[in-house]
Amino acid sequence: MQWRSGKEVRSKFIDFWVSKGSKHYPSFSLIPDDPSLLFTIAGMVPFKPYYLGIEKPETPRAVTSQKCVRTNDIENVGRTARHHTFFEMLGNFAWGDYFKKESITWGWEFLTEVMGLEADRMSVTIYEEDEEAYDVWRRLVGVPDERIFRFGRDGNFWFMGAQGPCGPCSEIMYDQGPEFSCGRPECAVGCDCDRYLEIWNLVFTQFDLQKDGTLVPLPKKNIDTGMGLERLTSIVQRVKTDFETDLFMPMIERACAMGGARYGHDPRSDLAVRVIADHIRSVAFMIADGILPSNEGRGYVLRRLLRRAVRFGRLLGVYRPFLTDFLPDVIDLMADPYRELTDNRLTIEQIISVEEKRFGRTLEQGTDLLDGETSRLKAAGRTELPGDVAFELYDTYGFPLELTAEIAEEKGFTVDTAGFDCAMEAQRERARASSKQKRSEMTGDVYSELHEELGDTEFTGYGSSEGLSVVAAVIVNGETAGALEEGQEGEVILRSTPFYGEKGGQVGDTGFLSSDTVRAKVLDAVIQRGLTVHRVKVLSGRIAPLESVKAEVDVERRNAIKRNHTATHLLHEALGRVLGGHVRQAGSLVGEGSLRFDYTHFEPLTREQLLSVEMEVNSRILDNTPLEVEHTDMESAREAGAKALFDEKYEDVVRVVSISDFSAELCGGLHVAATGEIGPFKIIREEGIGSGTRRITAVTGLVALRMFQKMWRFVAEISGMLSADEDTILERVEHLQAEVKALRRARDAEKLNAISAGLQERLHWFALKDGPEGVYGAFEGLSADELRELGDRMKNSRREGGLAVLLASKTDSNVILVAMADDKAVKAGVSAGKIVKEASSMLGGGGGGRPNMAQGGGKDVHALPKVFAAFQSMVEGQIRR
Repeated sequence: MQWRSGKEVRSKFIDFWVSKGSKHYPSFSLIPDDPSLLFTIAGMVPFKPYYLGIEKPETPRAVTSQKCVRTNDIENVGRTARHHTFFEMLGNFAWGDYFKKESITWGWEFLTEVMGLEADRMSVTIYEEDEEAYDVWRRLVGVPDERIFRFGRDGNFWFMGAQGPCGPCSEIMYDQGPEFSCGRPECAVGCDCDRYLEIWNLVFTQFDLQKDGTLVPLPKKNIDTGMGLERLTSIVQRVKTDFETDLFMPMIERACAMGGARYGHDPRSDLAVRVIADHIRSVAFMIADGILPSNEGRGYVLRRLLRRAVRFGRLLGVYRPFLTDFLPDVIDLMADPYRELTDNRLTIEQIISVEEKRFGRTLEQGTDLLDGETSRLKAAGRTELPGDVAFELYDTYGFPLELTAEIAEEKGFTVDTAGFDCAMEAQRERARASSKQKRSEMTGDVYSELHEELGDTEFTGYGSSEGLSVVAAVIVNGETAGALEEGQEGEVILRSTPFYGEKGGQVGDTGFLSSDTVRAKVLDAVIQRGLTVHRVKVLSGRIAPLESVKAEVDVERRNAIKRNHTATHLLHEALGRVLGGHVRQAGSLVGEGSLRFDYTHFEPLTREQLLSVEMEVNSRILDNTPLEVEHTDMESAREAGAKALFDEKYEDVVRVVSISDFSAELCGGLHVAATGEIGPFKIIREEGIGSGTRRITAVTGLVALRMFQKMWRFVAEISGMLSADEDTILERVEHLQAEVKALRRARDAEKLNAISAGLQERLHWFALKDGPEGVYGAFEGLSADELRELGDRMKNSRREGGLAVLLASKTDSNVILVAMADDKAVKAGVSAGKIVKEASSMLGGGGGGRPNMAQGGGKDVHALPKVFAAFQSMVEGQIRR
């Protein structure tokens, strides 16, 4: 067997199936068109509608190398030879075309003749009742009986969901040799060890699973296969694990160099470098596909992987930001064929850099918590860190158990790993329930049925805002109907339409459908399964299929939308020129009243940057440059520098909208003929909406003009009120603000001095044996800031054993809580954050914070005496636990 690079293995697979008549589809996005999945987790996911019969395939045969992400077993990454978060699945697919004979014989041909795998080292598994597959393997391929293994439904039958397409499968196993065996006498095909390695799964989708569990043969049989590129490459390159292939080793070698480690000499450092090598691939590809860090969904998974890589860097002794150092390796290995890595390189670097630096601060907070816990435990004579504390460090602060154990060991502590494992298993079950492939939520509907009959709706709106058409269908409550009567609302599909259906961030058109017998108002237009669906209300008459109507778009509204849409293109380019090449569009909403533009950037724009962006856009508007539209193939458009949006799906032929040599984007939307039609452009808001993502809201045309007029009127009125002209308004306002602040400070100081004079009457003290003192008290109408000021005054009394403080401010409807602890109390184990969290829950609210200061509250004012009664036991529990 000849050594081949991972890139060559991928290419050989694709070329082989293309030679068998398959169409090669470049990898689809990691963001699937499937509401039941967070990520594309297998090669068949993009083709799922074909298997479910929702859509008709454009070709009967296909081949892909599909990028995938799975995170349900993230803790095993780096510990085993084959677990990954990001991987590529090689797959060949057929719908109503070739079946078992071709799939099996051609698959065997690829493995033995193209890859050079030894036939006598391979075995196969089949479904126990699949005589057809057995016959092909035994008679046509020549696999001997002793290397054909039969398994039941659990092992060799594939289901897409509780109902729908399913079928038997056949797996090809490769014997890596006895050195890979678990050593048990019963070790054989089907064992979990690495000796008999599954390399390819061939699924024969030939049945339709009914509600009652019966299997009905499908009229058209399908093929779905999957083979991990990394796994096949490890066999071809004769290495023990996927991580030792050329798909990972450059990153592993770089990580070893960073941490001064030698791969293969220390299990702990081996784990760390493997995790980093795996996770940096996931992070880079996720960002390249438009996934950005957040606290939910895909963004949360991205953030978790990035932070996990950083944590394992700490285990190697790397404390500086380091992840971007790996991007050249990832790009060098993967940019061919995944050029999205190159196209979005600056964006990937920027987001990783910002997120990694932010996490560095979180790590410090977790270290403070761990230091506090170990100090408290040492004072109590304990040497084991509780499992729930280790899990809190993992779950809240991102500490892996290995990092916690290492720090604990340095302080003379062990970790309750059983308690940690118990908490981890509970979380793992929750994660598996949410991130495994769920039962399919993709089902056929009225739109897919109509699309099967009608095909895509012809759009005529690029050149006209009105036209004659024929009603193809009427839909009411999700079902086709004979007509819509006067006063009814429903949906209408036309054979052709000038109405733009909402897509790519541009809202749908409104207007009218009319004839001699009907007038209907179009409330919105949306795209469903390739159909333009007009949501209408019949104003007079009735509308029914096969009737001719005149379709008229609201031109004034459309023109406003067009102005805003072209302005987003100018804004996109202007932001890149002012801020840097890392800027990428992350979303947009183009309406008639305003435009909203989301983009990747790491910090708020300064006033000067905003002015520069506005000036750049308005300058291009004043140039009155004509827009140019070209239809070309995707590769040519990219080579010409046209921007493609993160989450947009593009056809083979794309539409490129260019504004001279300033801007070029792939876009199917509507635009002005020349930039001068936009009119004035004004940014009205710039804000952050997530880590590394910001949003600009802007207006154009008459909306912008009316805003300028309104602002000028306000300036004139304020000038009159302050007896100042436009040039001195700011100076006058700043002077008034300084006066107000001084008066407020004097008032607050007087208020606090008055309270402090009678403070002892409101406070209640307690002392703990060999521990800190505690003090609590309630006040009326004080703010959280004022409570903190009082707490600081108490802490300054410098009690010998330390001091824990709990103060409350009551109103008729709620309670504000502030807890504080001085350094001695924190060292003894007191956590103001935990006190506030528990106390706030007793009040029906919430809160939290750091060990030395925290804030919260709730609405159950009457429960405050219970809180104070429990305060001493809270402090005692933290010290003695």
